[in-house]
Amino acid sequence: MWGSLRNLFVLLFLLTLVPTVSPAQTSEGSVTPPEIKVTILGSGAGPPVRLDRYGPSILVEAGSETLLFDCGRGALIRMTQAGVPLEKITKLFLTHLHSDHIVDIPDLLLTPWSGRTARSVPLEVWGPTGTSAMMGHLQKAFEFDIHVRRDLDEKFSPDGIRVVSHDIKEGTVYEKNGVRVTAFTVDHGPVKPAFGFRIDYAGRSLALSGDTRPSQNLLKFSKGVDVIIHEAVDPDVFRRATTHHTAAQAESIIAHHTTPEQAGEIFTKLEPKLAVFSHAAGGEEMLSKTRKTYSGPLVMGEDLMVLVIGTGVEVRRPGLEHRK
Repeated sequence: MWGSLRNLFVLLFLLTLVPTVSPAQTSEGSVTPPEIKVTILGSGAGPPVRLDRYGPSILVEAGSETLLFDCGRGALIRMTQAGVPLEKITKLFLTHLHSDHIVDIPDLLLTPWSGRTARSVPLEVWGPTGTSAMMGHLQKAFEFDIHVRRDLDEKFSPDGIRVVSHDIKEGTVYEKNGVRVTAFTVDHGPVKPAFGFRIDYAGRSLALSGDTRPSQNLLKFSKGVDVIIHEAVDPDVFRRATTHHTAAQAESIIAHHTTPEQAGEIFTKLEPKLAVFSHAAGGEEMLSKTRKTYSGPLVMGEDLMVLVIGTGVEVRRPGLEHRK
């Protein structure tokens, strides 16, 4: 009996000498590299309603920062499907003020504020000239609802329904907790200003084109990024599919965007670890045309696709990831 106890005490003593490895370390003791997680909430193009592709919206998670870029139709539905707590979204960046990129902002303003785990800090919004005025008008439009829920009935947080707006210019527009967001102007025809964004975190980087035709400024600011998410319009597909534009309107829309071949030339110059199409009117035909000018890694974005930017880039197709 005493021999067994003695052996047990010896074993316990030896275990105290074994070094432990924290979850943030590999078996060799090196720290797990930080990552940027990107969720394409909506990959659709234009105002028309589609049930398979919701309006343009991209969620970026880097370190402790959670940032939303554009807020098109169905953004909150997709966030809920992805398991993202809505009250966690307190920072919104807008590429431009076309309706398909902003139409779900009222939902983002009101819904996360009015729940059991409600937003209790202001919603902060960065966007082109006109953003502050738009957000002020939205609060006026929902003045009755805000007054009742804040002051008379549920008594939701007064801070949670406040908005802090920034009309931005090109340059660094946000920097906190190691995450830097840089806005750069792009060429969206008469829609001025229109912006793309670059996100940098711990040596990882991502560029979002916004809506643009080929832009030298995009090339300048996107140099060296790991991933670029770019818009595109396949003119042939668009002309065949459009039913609510005149021929002149269709050609005008095409002229404000990037063709697959032009996007391929951009990707070839940038040499990213991965190029992704989103807000792109076209499918396999578009990818085939892009291959005329680009031979690198390329995927067609879809709603709820997740990109994990680490030492490489992992692509998780919708339905393959279940967040807790």
